[in-house]
Amino acid sequence: MASFAISSSFINQEDVGFRCFTPKCCKRISKRIVSVMAPQQSQRTPSTTGSVKTGMTMTEKILARASEKSQLRPGENVWVDVDILMTHDVCGPSSFDVFKKEFGQNAKVWDREKIVIIPDHYIFTKDERANRNVDILRDYCTEQDIKYFYDIKDLGNFKANPDYKGVCHVALAQEGHCRPGEVLLGTDSHTCTAGAFGQFATGIGITDAGFVLGTGKLLLKVPPTLRFVMDGEMPDYLLAKDLILQIIGEISVSGATYKSMEFVGSTVESLSMEERMTLCNMVIEAGGKNGVIPADATTYKYLEDKTSLPYEPLYSDEQARFLSEYRFDISKLEPLVAKPHSPDNRALARECKDVKIDRVYIGSCTGGKTEDFIAAAKVFLASGKKVKVPTFLVPATQKVWIDVYSLPVPGSGGKTCSQIFEEAGCDTPASPNCGACLGGPKDTYARMNEAQVCVSTTNRNFHGRMGHKDGQIYLASPYTAAASALTGYVADPREFLQ
Repeated sequence: MASFAISSSFINQEDVGFRCFTPKCCKRISKRIVSVMAPQQSQRTPSTTGSVKTGMTMTEKILARASEKSQLRPGENVWVDVDILMTHDVCGPSSFDVFKKEFGQNAKVWDREKIVIIPDHYIFTKDERANRNVDILRDYCTEQDIKYFYDIKDLGNFKANPDYKGVCHVALAQEGHCRPGEVLLGTDSHTCTAGAFGQFATGIGITDAGFVLGTGKLLLKVPPTLRFVMDGEMPDYLLAKDLILQIIGEISVSGATYKSMEFVGSTVESLSMEERMTLCNMVIEAGGKNGVIPADATTYKYLEDKTSLPYEPLYSDEQARFLSEYRFDISKLEPLVAKPHSPDNRALARECKDVKIDRVYIGSCTGGKTEDFIAAAKVFLASGKKVKVPTFLVPATQKVWIDVYSLPVPGSGGKTCSQIFEEAGCDTPASPNCGACLGGPKDTYARMNEAQVCVSTTNRNFHGRMGHKDGQIYLASPYTAAASALTGYVADPREFLQ
């Protein structure tokens, strides 16, 4: 296995009221909390002003400001003001139904400009019930005069729909709805992706969403924070997908249950915003409540042309208490996969070289961003060979699709991803949407309708996740996925990149 080191510091469970699960290889250190209560005040000020008695993590500080508290500790329940609520075609209709039932048929949402509606899951299908969901969303958005509804009407040609975006988690970032220090909730478990921008972002259910639609508030329990320190120069054959697979393999799919996962270190600082999104995207696969990365110059540069709204980033205090801390030397990490049927079933890609595959899928909120396709194209370009298995390409959003057809791949002499993919024998890039990541109706493009073996850049590999209940999914980075397409077996991308 790749070399790594882990260190942990724990808060005494009797002091904070929650239980710690300590890896056998970790050293346990108890710390007594002397004071966690702020002085009684007639008016409680936000955490950004005045002195702080006890250090707080980034997540605690964001929730403190959103609940107008000067101090918060893990386990507390607070009413939080929501900055953005996102929903999509799968959960949106039911969320509005709950809102109507609880607040009245003629009720108006709390803020038409803070609700973002993005059809993306079951779009390019002839399934009447799936199509009906989008129609229901359209009716609700018209009735409520929702400002940010990214509609699609012509299913035969997505380019005829200028408002249509694609996968919600990528579209939220591209359209400027992600801002440091804010609270973003969405009716999708991978809403945690937005934590890459230094904000609190998490998935909620339709009942909670219905309540937020009417009030703009939600009662949340403050999660304790796990800190992941990643240092070392990132090898040129690794991507953020390898980093998060390493972490999930280390702590398991339940290792971060209702915990915040904070990512720091020189390796994290070197990542682009899209790679940071990949890292935060899969915290839910470890059971995490949210993932978060401190905002920095990379964040601000990305946001320059995305939003004109003011924002104020927050950072963990030096005295902040973390439930545990994990340290990784990324320079020694090798390309990884998650074998069927769990994201924590970690293995080195080279250990699976005898696994014959039937197909490769590159897409989704995890692995369907512009940089993901450029990464895959680099492998195909370096090999100069044709793929040996069907290779499906599903850009996350309309902007990503345009990038695939217009941006030159570095070192290619001006060739675009689409040209390289065509030369390699891949399928033509499909219409932007969630695609086969979560199965969908049987006519969904690239859905696994047979018991096949697939290497995929998506986020989950449970039984039936991409369609057939007996399908086998190997989660991997775009590098590893492309290398596997070229060999017909699970492959280590170093075979082509070194």
